Amino acid sequence: MSGPSVTTLAVQRSLAGKGRDWAGAAFALLLLAALLVTLVVLVVLIVDQLTRGLPVFQERGIDFLTSGLSSDPAKAGVGQGILGSLVIGLLVAVFCFPLGILTAVYLEEYAPDNALTRFINVNIRNLAGVPSIVYGLLGLTVFVALFAILGFPNNGRNIMAGALTLTALILPIVIITSAEALRAVPQSLREGGYGVGASRWQVTRQLVLPAARPGILTGTILALARALGETAPLLLAGAVLGTFSSSGSLGDILTGPYTVMPMTVYDWSRRPQEEFRALTSAAILVLLVLTLSFNALAILLRNRYQKTW
Repeated sequence: MSGPSVTTLAVQRSLAGKGRDWAGAAFALLLLAALLVTLVVLVVLIVDQLTRGLPVFQERGIDFLTSGLSSDPAKAGVGQGILGSLVIGLLVAVFCFPLGILTAVYLEEYAPDNALTRFINVNIRNLAGVPSIVYGLLGLTVFVALFAILGFPNNGRNIMAGALTLTALILPIVIITSAEALRAVPQSLREGGYGVGASRWQVTRQLVLPAARPGILTGTILALARALGETAPLLLAGAVLGTFSSSGSLGDILTGPYTVMPMTVYDWSRRPQEEFRALTSAAILVLLVLTLSFNALAILLRNRYQKTW
């Protein structure tokens, strides 16, 4: 019976000669400290907003969630902001998700690995790091101007222009996250499909996309949650600060003035009345719940499809 190999003996001697890994322990403590600092800051911010905002819900209840914008703090509510955020979120999902996912599928499954494809991938990643205000300028000069030329009311400043602006903002993120999810699918899965005579479309549709679906859903929904929290692009793309009237019809919602939750928070934070300070905190809590709901939905969908797969 042969003894341990030379490599095994060398590794054993190396491990035996070492004491405690102080550098590793110090690095672990540094990571833990960074986590604790982050959690402390987050908890302080949330507690501060809860302290300021909860009295508004205790005093007004559901009326705060259903009331429209008003210059009177006793009547002001976030109903129009919630409606605007939900509508613009739906439009962004319709505009962005199919385009972003199909682009990722083409780049990962169909496009050849050449200089042009690599150039496109690099530029997509660069676009993901562009400041949001730049996309706001794009929305103002392209989408708002386009709707104005087409004769839409309000000089083209409508919720569709805002949705297209946010679509341009998160489209690179959706492409990147979807491409990473597709890249994470084992190559052996594709080879097995080709081995039984399946075409590239069949392998992509029946094997690759179902395997990548949890990652794609998580990335797209988190990107949408980020879009719902953006303010700067919508400031330039026509979102309204202050009060506006709406008949509630679909045509008026799509072509008339609009606002969203971040705009409501920004507007109320600028008001001189002390009552709007508490309203601002209450609106921040509503926006936080809305964002966390999307994050929770992403986690639930990911877990569900991972189990199914």
